[in-house]
Amino acid sequence: MRVERTAIDGVLLFIPTPHRDERGLFTRTFDVEIAAGVGLDPASFVQDSQSRSHRGTVRGMHGRAGRGEAKLVRCARGAIHDVLVDARPDSPTFGESFSVLLDDEAFVTLYVPPGLLHGFQALSDVDVCYRIDRGHDPAEDLSVRYDDPDLGIGWPIPVTLVSERDRAAESWAQLAGRIRA
Repeated sequence: MRVERTAIDGVLLFIPTPHRDERGLFTRTFDVEIAAGVGLDPASFVQDSQSRSHRGTVRGMHGRAGRGEAKLVRCARGAIHDVLVDARPDSPTFGESFSVLLDDEAFVTLYVPPGLLHGFQALSDVDVCYRIDRGHDPAEDLSVRYDDPDLGIGWPIPVTLVSERDRAAESWAQLAGRIRA
């Protein structure tokens, strides 16, 4: 497994080497030593969650207030277009986005540091797995519209399903004004 850094500080890609043969495949999806080697405390992850979505669904853009939330994200079944937006007010990449394909062929795991907004679009029917460093507190939820023109996120296929919460989310300008005030 190798680790790649991205253009947004702290965002990492864990890229395994699946072993394939006539039976199928085997791959590591997490390695404590490799995570610790890039400065992550593997013991800090306290919750594993999974979502299932239909093709075209968009979930996001979500974040956490307070000290934020770190997470590891991978697609266990299917493929997703995963998007991050840097919402850390003092970051040199504040407001910038990053996207990556996560799928059940390459098994890449995305590390999302605290302070970023996260969302994805299901490119097929998908199962997405999350390993999170804090229990969920709904009072800390942040949400920005998935189709906010200031973010200009290009979803690769037509958006078919979005939750009412995500449709009613605030704009990027509203969130940015609050967190930079």
